[in-house]
Amino acid sequence: MVCFCCMRLMGIDYGSKRVGVALTDETGVMAFPLAVYKNDSDLVTKISKLAEEEAVAEIVIGHSLNREGEENEIHKQVEELITDLTLELGLPIHLESEQYTTQEAIQIQGRNDMVDASAAAIILNSYISKSKQ
Repeated sequence: MVCFCCMRLMGIDYGSKRVGVALTDETGVMAFPLAVYKNDSDLVTKISKLAEEEAVAEIVIGHSLNREGEENEIHKQVEELITDLTLELGLPIHLESEQYTTQEAIQIQGRNDMVDASAAAIILNSYISKSKQ
């Protein structure tokens, strides 16, 4: 069992155009949608700056697989992001299934500008729930 007390986590829902970001509260108990960033050349800098400002201890990124459970094209880009963030921040990075999280976020709140951030919160909350077992 992993203890998240006094440990802020960041969740990322990576997309080819937009990247949703969520953070837990300071105790690491529950994730909340925070921001949606444009997926551009400044992405790693934006995520790194936020992680440092918010004293993030670990990052959870949505593991993108196709319906057959195989890695897809987005997964290759996620691997590059993991490498870049590891070199920049040196924080532990975990993968958590992100299948259907965007659809779940849309069902909960409707389609709006924060859907990707809400999907990141769903990914992060799933990771937290599994880690408590």
